[in-house]
Amino acid sequence: MLTIRHETAHDTDAREDLLDRVWGRARFQKTAERLREGRRPAAGLSLVAEEDETLVGTVRLWHVGAGPARPALLLGPLAVEQSCRDRGVGTALMRRALGAARRHGHQAVLLMGDAVYYGRFGFTAAKTGALWLPGPFERQRLLGCELQPRALDGARGLVAATGAMAPTPSIAALIAHLDRHEARQAA
Repeated sequence: MLTIRHETAHDTDAREDLLDRVWGRARFQKTAERLREGRRPAAGLSLVAEEDETLVGTVRLWHVGAGPARPALLLGPLAVEQSCRDRGVGTALMRRALGAARRHGHQAVLLMGDAVYYGRFGFTAAKTGALWLPGPFERQRLLGCELQPRALDGARGLVAATGAMAPTPSIAALIAHLDRHEARQAA
């Protein structure tokens, strides 16, 4: 049975392992990662999907500005375990995340992704053409979803991180995480 719930600190290792399997280490090179690094996700907007007590999906939303003085959220990364794809896990995570963002009073969500997939959730490039990211990106993949009517009308400028800073992790903790990850890969 699939359960979608709020992410907890106990999910960190399983979440990072899932992201490594789905997106690989190259995920850290993506321009969208520049908007997430060193920041905390938006409160109450980090979700995981579990099946039989195993984490099989994850999504987070992050505070950004969609140009000057225009608050928005950035969605991502969305990841679903390969064995659980085409079973509605990603769809369930997206619907729950967008519903929670709306209930928290957010007005717009941005993401980098495939318009064919994300269009069914209301994402389009129609109002993101005058926005840009802090690094290379494919313009047609910068999509927006208005949670409130006209929230992205006239949006222009640099999409910038605005969320709370995350505590700086210790080097020892990072090395320990890498060692655990490498040990699991070798097994």
